[in-house]
Amino acid sequence: MNDTIFACSSGAPPAAIGVIRISGPRAGDALRALAGRVPAARRASLGRLRDGDGGLLDHALLLWFPAPHTATGEDLAEIHCHGGRAVIAAVESALGALDGLRRAEAGEFTRRAFANGRMDLAEAEGLGDLLAAETELQRQSAMSMADGVLSRQIKAWRAQVLHLSAMVEAVLDFADEDDVALPVDFVQSLNVFHVELSHWLIRPRAEALREGFKVVIAGPPNAGKSTLFNALVESDAAIITPLAGTTRDILMRPVALMGVPFQFLDTAGLRADGADVVEEIGIARARTAMAQADLVLWLGPEGEGPDGAWEIEAQIDRGDHRVKQAPRHRLSGKTGEGVDALRRALVEEARNHLPKAGAVALNARQHGLLAEAAEALGAVRPQGDLLLVAENLRLARLAFDRLLGGASTEDMLDALFGRFCIGK
Repeated sequence: MNDTIFACSSGAPPAAIGVIRISGPRAGDALRALAGRVPAARRASLGRLRDGDGGLLDHALLLWFPAPHTATGEDLAEIHCHGGRAVIAAVESALGALDGLRRAEAGEFTRRAFANGRMDLAEAEGLGDLLAAETELQRQSAMSMADGVLSRQIKAWRAQVLHLSAMVEAVLDFADEDDVALPVDFVQSLNVFHVELSHWLIRPRAEALREGFKVVIAGPPNAGKSTLFNALVESDAAIITPLAGTTRDILMRPVALMGVPFQFLDTAGLRADGADVVEEIGIARARTAMAQADLVLWLGPEGEGPDGAWEIEAQIDRGDHRVKQAPRHRLSGKTGEGVDALRRALVEEARNHLPKAGAVALNARQHGLLAEAAEALGAVRPQGDLLLVAENLRLARLAFDRLLGGASTEDMLDALFGRFCIGK
């Protein structure tokens, strides 16, 4: 944390503009060394960048942000230069030659912001998800997290715990007197609080949003599974032949439909006999995928698919196709008839199972800690030992503190910030 770090934060060159960030106690010295001066705080200023030998590197905009009110909580400088590879490399080389400066590691700027109290852990996790977002639903959820929506909620919960703890402490202070008990509103507040946390715990999780709504296409050989798969992902991802057993393993493609993330899986044709050893392995994997799917599109005999599967009457362009009495959809992956209607229905179904647009979605770490807080509150017995009541409230408060990063291990922080790119 005593080092001064630098990195290109504008993405890989070439580009029109390259933004090089410098953070740490020697950020101002770095500007003086390359530009000969430190400009006025928070005002862009044009300058000439020179290396240690006085050679001209580039004309650039210089920005200076003195601590502590900066993105990292440290002295921070930005150099906005031309974004060519040679220019970026020359400026970074000049910075690397200065005493006390080194290249930043992945996520190091954000980690310093966390360490210096400029953001909490929940906001940092949201920022990491925002950088990785590939669909509109992912972006909206991550933006809520990065903007502090969950953090503000956790702080409100923590304040509620402190209020409940204060009630308990007040009673403990007069424990030697007769007829001392917790007030009625303690029990009411505790119950409402516990129910609120329970509702949060049953919300759709962030992992579902990150991985996408998992749709498995299943059925016997030559039922049109791979053709439908290719139509849904809009590519020739799966090999299509009239030979039974062409698809022998699971083929997966992530796709965004109308801003909603999906995983489509094409599977081996299910049959009881005639399969060789390799195909039998593929059939076993297909059954496992069906069991783990959010939704199965069943192209086999009507009524023989897994519970909850959508009956699909496929290959309707063929006169000898398998007719179903009550299919959810009739379509042809080859001609495209009915495929758009299936896409729209899949998007509607996925939206009912994934977090709502802009809603906060808890990741596994956050869900686990919130469950710990709910368990601690659920263990409170107002008519029991008040010391145990106070201890359970303390455990709930500690869980909220850990949600915000108040008690985090270095290994966990390394894993989190290691997801970030260089320069963030």
